[in-house]
Amino acid sequence: MLDDSMRFYLFNNALFLPWLTFFTIGRPVVGVICLILQITIIGWIPATIWSVYALGQYKTDKIEYALNKKGI
Repeated sequence: MLDDSMRFYLFNNALFLPWLTFFTIGRPVVGVICLILQITIIGWIPATIWSVYALGQYKTDKIEYALNKKGI
């Protein structure tokens, strides 16, 4: 699981550098698309929302994987 400092780091990335969040969670192609969206001032807000959503899904997927691995 992620410790508190890593969660803080990822959440701040999702807010201020949305494209970097995708690279951090292992989705570089989506990160490039997000960077292109973020270059426009209007696209910054959708990129941030997309990044926060993807980060939440990433955490959920890691939890589900851990539970499935344990057989629960």
